[in-house]
Amino acid sequence: MPETSVISLYTMAILYIFAGVMHFVLPKFYLRIMPPYIPSPKFVVYFSGVVEIALGAMLLVPETKQLGAWGVILLLIAVFPANLYHYQSRRKTDPPKWALLLRLPIQLLLIYWAYTFT
Repeated sequence: MPETSVISLYTMAILYIFAGVMHFVLPKFYLRIMPPYIPSPKFVVYFSGVVEIALGAMLLVPETKQLGAWGVILLLIAVFPANLYHYQSRRKTDPPKWALLLRLPIQLLLIYWAYTFT
């Protein structure tokens, strides 16, 4: 794998591991953006954090890299409703509305980024 691909892969893995850890450090933030129709929101926040950490770790192991990348794609699709809800229900303490809107198409780029490792 070319050096730029290795750097890209490690960057992605670190980002997902960090994002997963943040579910445990700042669970209130993630609970706020959880759509009200999601059952057991606290469990979902912690579970998705574990999943992000696991997927990030899988990206670092050559034998599980492809499965981890497919998992990241599925995760990004699964969390899209929460990001959409966050945009629609923005509070004063949240990022600006334009940033929340910009995050939605960025998820397509993140999906493509993960796809490059499948």
